[in-house]
Parts: sequence; structure tokens; C-alpha cells
Amino acid sequence: MRKVATLNRRDWDSFIAWRRRRGDKRGGKKSEGKLRARVIEYDLKFLHSALNWAVMARDAAGNFLLERNPLKGMPWPKDGTPNRPTLTDEQYEKLLGASTRVGARCTLALVLAHETGHRIGSIRLLRWSDVDWSTSVIRWRGENDKIGFEHETPLTRDAIAALDTARREKPSLGDTWIFASPGTTNEPSRHLFRDWWKRMEKIAELAPAPGRGWHSLRRQFATELKHTPLRDLCRLGGWKDPQTVLKCYQKADEATMRAALETRASLRLNGLFARSRSA
Repeated sequence: MRKVATLNRRDWDSFIAWRRRRGDKRGGKKSEGKLRARVIEYDLKFLHSALNWAVMARDAAGNFLLERNPLKGMPWPKDGTPNRPTLTDEQYEKLLGASTRVGARCTLALVLAHETGHRIGSIRLLRWSDVDWSTSVIRWRGENDKIGFEHETPLTRDAIAALDTARREKPSLGDTWIFASPGTTNEPSRHLFRDWWKRMEKIAELAPAPGRGWHSLRRQFATELKHTPLRDLCRLGGWKDPQTVLKCYQKADEATMRAALETRASLRLNGLFARSRSA
């Protein structure tokens, strides 16, 4: 039996290595499947919580269960440089054309992902009652959001048109799923959306790229709206932390950088002109 107080860096690193070797066995996944650092971090944070509780808790004699957390300050596992491709306009147009061959609901999912910038998991769980047709506003329920962010955002004309087309093709009333699977009232399947993406890529003749998927539309949204005030952009795309947008979603591009330099040159030129006239 190992005493908790004797845990050290070697134990920490050994656990991380063991979890990587073991792989991800959730939901029937193969043991050799690659395990991301974030999943291992969840396990370690749970352990940290237990150790921090033991530092504050006392036994029947009034003694602390643990004098200190022996793993405090240990480095979290990392995957290296993450692969975060952003979908291009050309790729989106190809996928949009391909989506019509997959199905109307697939087209709707693609348009909503492109126009709202939201996670496909939140889009998948939308209900018709979440759409306010009178104001062109959509409600994103906290219960369906990865970070529990309950909010509302305005809808673009393209998004409203796609929703209206879907509603006309398959009229639904009340609190029903927008992406309900045919012949069932169960929660829309996440596997269906994964299949849609693969089929669209194949039809559009886009070679599969690691990390692209539905989330590349979210990165495209954040990058194209980089000039939008950060507070408004976070609300539009469903982000709570602005730093997440800057670190993980927005991508620097040459066109924006050149435009910034041209703006700076113009401001300096105007400043010099104003000073020369006042001299």
C-alpha cells in the first residue's frame, strides 16, 4: 500500500505515460487509440482535488489527513503544437455544394455552423422553439453547451433562409429537435453529423485533413470577424473567455497584416500633412 504523501514527480510522469499507452477506452474505442493530453489532465485534476481536500480535512483526532499536496506544481501533459486548420471560403463552397447531395438537414447544419460560428454539438441539439422568427434571434441553451453558456445571438439572412427551407420541407411544432433522426424522437445522433462531414468531404473531393472537421468552421468564423470588438465576437460565437478566441481560434493572415500596415502609413501621412499645413 503506497502512502499518498510519498507521491513525487516520477509517479506523476509514470501515470501520464501509462495513460497514453492504455489509450482511450470510452464508448468502445480501441485501446491503441491516441489519447489527448486534455483527457489525461482531467484525471490529474480530479486527483488534485482529492489531495487538496485531504489537506483541509481532519481525522477523528483532529489531525489533518495530509500535511501538503505532494503533487502541487507538477507540469500538465501537453500534445505539442496543436493542429487547428481553418476552413477556406473555397472549401466551404465545395462542401456546401456537396451537402445538397447528402441531404437537406446536412446543408442546414453546415450553413448554421458557418453563419453562427457555434460548436456542432450545440447546433446538433437545437430545437425549433429556440428560433424566434419575429426577431431573427436564436437561443443557445446552457444545458447543451460545452461550457454551459446560455445566450442568444442574431441570425444572418442565410441562416434564416436555411432554417425556413428546412421548416417548410418538414413542418414541426413545439419543442421538437431541428435535427431529429428520421422516425424517432430521440436526441439527434452525434455519429450522424460525423458521417455527414465525411460524406461531404468525399463528394467535394477534399482530402481529409487532421483537425479540420466541423470545428474548422468555428475557427473560420473567429478569424473572419477578428475586427469585431472582442466582447461582441465572444457573444456571437459562444465563447466566455476572450483569451480562448485569441489563442485557439483566430489566425493571423497576410491580408489583414498588410491592411494594418497600409492604415498605419495612411495615418502617418495624414499626420505629416497636417503638421506641414500648421507650420
